[in-house]
Amino acid sequence: MNAKVLIVEDEEPLTLLIRYNLESEGYEVEAVARGDEAETRIREGAPDLVLLDWMLPGISGIELCRRIRSRPETTALPVIMLTARGEETERIRGLATGADDYVVKPFSIPELMARVKALLRRAKPELIATVLHAGDIELNRDTHRVRRAGREIHLGPTEFRLLEFLMQSPGRVFTREQLLDGVWGRDVYVDERTVDVHVGRLRKAINRGRKADPIRTVRGAGYAFNEQFATAN
Repeated sequence: MNAKVLIVEDEEPLTLLIRYNLESEGYEVEAVARGDEAETRIREGAPDLVLLDWMLPGISGIELCRRIRSRPETTALPVIMLTARGEETERIRGLATGADDYVVKPFSIPELMARVKALLRRAKPELIATVLHAGDIELNRDTHRVRRAGREIHLGPTEFRLLEFLMQSPGRVFTREQLLDGVWGRDVYVDERTVDVHVGRLRKAINRGRKADPIRTVRGAGYAFNEQFATAN
């Protein structure tokens, strides 16, 4: 499980508690304390789920949720509101704004973890699944094994993460910068040309025997996992 969760919360002790538990479950976590900073981060590259506090400096959580829902790129982005506002009218307002779920403070951390997993299972089952399938390619997250047409493909750790990242979003074009963030991480400095090298290695490994290439190069933009290949039998 490597879903990316963005915590938008200005109470630092609560942020640290949530972050610790999410990372213990295997999620990739980023946290910001301001609504306007969260909006910038989401525009740079949307996470897989947002935990969003209602009362925030910069932009309120309720306003940020409206903006998330108004953009085509993030209209389906899963959002869980975190708030001390427990009245029924406020819960209705939060849900009406576009939040997928609503958790009232103080809340149980195990309950929050269960809600996160349940929402991701509905919204992005490919992030929860142990095995990803696309065409004749099978990737097993638990065993770190890849097979194509029944034959095992031996990949290095970086090529495995790169294939997994692309298979999660068939058809979506990722820039080299987005691939660096998603595969290598924001805190690691790697030249963008390194992406091309690893894509080349990945292609060489999975396309042996003149197999169809599932990775599409988009000139001037980046790379994508071919959605037609992903849906092929």
